[in-house]
Amino acid sequence: MTMRKIWQAVAMCLLMLTGPAYAILPAAPETEAGEPAPAQLIEPEIVPGEDERIAKRLRGIYGVLDHLSAVTVEVEQGVVTLNGALASQADIDEAEGLADQIDGVVTVQNKIERDVSIGENLGALGSLSERFTDFVKFLPLLGAAFLVALLISLLGYAIAGLRGFWRRISPNVFLAELIASAIRFVFVIGGAVIALDMIGAGALLGAVLGGAGVIGIALGFAMRETIENYVASLMLSLRQPFQANDHVLIDDLEGRIIRLTSRATVMMTMDGNHLRVPNSTVFKAVITNFTRNPQRRFDFELGVDAEDDPTAARCLGVSVLKELPFVLDNPEPSARIEQVGDSNIVIRYLGWIDQQQADIYKARSRAIHAVKDALENNGFALPEPIYRLRFDSAAPLNFEGAATMTTGEKPKVERPDKPVRPPLPDEDVSPVTEISEMVRAERAADLGDDDLLDSERPIE
Repeated sequence: MTMRKIWQAVAMCLLMLTGPAYAILPAAPETEAGEPAPAQLIEPEIVPGEDERIAKRLRGIYGVLDHLSAVTVEVEQGVVTLNGALASQADIDEAEGLADQIDGVVTVQNKIERDVSIGENLGALGSLSERFTDFVKFLPLLGAAFLVALLISLLGYAIAGLRGFWRRISPNVFLAELIASAIRFVFVIGGAVIALDMIGAGALLGAVLGGAGVIGIALGFAMRETIENYVASLMLSLRQPFQANDHVLIDDLEGRIIRLTSRATVMMTMDGNHLRVPNSTVFKAVITNFTRNPQRRFDFELGVDAEDDPTAARCLGVSVLKELPFVLDNPEPSARIEQVGDSNIVIRYLGWIDQQQADIYKARSRAIHAVKDALENNGFALPEPIYRLRFDSAAPLNFEGAATMTTGEKPKVERPDKPVRPPLPDEDVSPVTEISEMVRAERAADLGDDDLLDSERPIE
């Protein structure tokens, strides 16, 4: 749910960025819905002198326009016929369009031909020369705009380069780098906006920002996992769910924390191997921290014979656990009947230790040994599983030499007396520090500043 909210926030930010860009884009011309305009009606009678008026008007217009001066006009019954040769198709279309706009014109017969001679088409070179001259005149303004954009960008890089300041005001190095990158981005975009406004290309800026917004959305979906991991790194650096050298269980991955980077959480497993877990996985995983609370409970199961007293077995096991020096008195050890099977009664024994004084695996092993010996020394049997066999064959089974069983009372099995074992010697159950020392040595040898763990900040 948290990652979904983050993605929604990112989408809203992209929409807010592309909204202003869309607002400054030139609006598309609106088309009026409705029926097409009716065709122009032709007068039933000829107005005297109308053809001469149309021809005179068109000749005057074409004479003013140098590129259309070669067009000749003939008008008869309102039908305009254009002749001549022009250098480009655009000029031909323009001449026809002007004739259509004259009042009284019934239709236009465009007989103008394209003049492909070299002399007539050299005018394009003159136009190119004029454009080059205009570009040369535009260069000082372009250089000034580029210089302004460069100075603003350099100012942003200079402000972002104050790493010491940003690290003092931010919780960690990762967030400081994020702030510096945001400042550089804002100043570069600001410089580009001012430069484009100076050269009169504001509409181009809107189109660029709109395209950048669309590309950003596409890249966001394409790089979803990368962005998710990046956001998870930021959240973990702020929330600090664990400290360095903490013994944790992340889903089914157990080990001690070495460092938290901007991409992954580095752990050392209990086998001494390095393990890199993506931060997106860590952020969504169930984390069990064994170091946060030094008190930890261990438990184990033992089965006694079905004919033995389970209450006496429970009390005996609890008393043995209380006598062990590494088992805490508060919380007290306890025992409960877990299940009753066909051949035994399963009892679960529970005890607490201080992980700073005892290792969980050593303590559990020592407790199992002690309780097992105490039960056996006091006459409790720890039977093996018993299986019942059923023979469905109709033919009788002939067991040669098998003893005949009577249907009387079940004979009581006499248990041989077992020698009482001497008390167990004191075993070392102190915590194993090999992995912890390896982690401490590796952190001391790594002088990099990419560790996002901060022992001075509060943790969850």
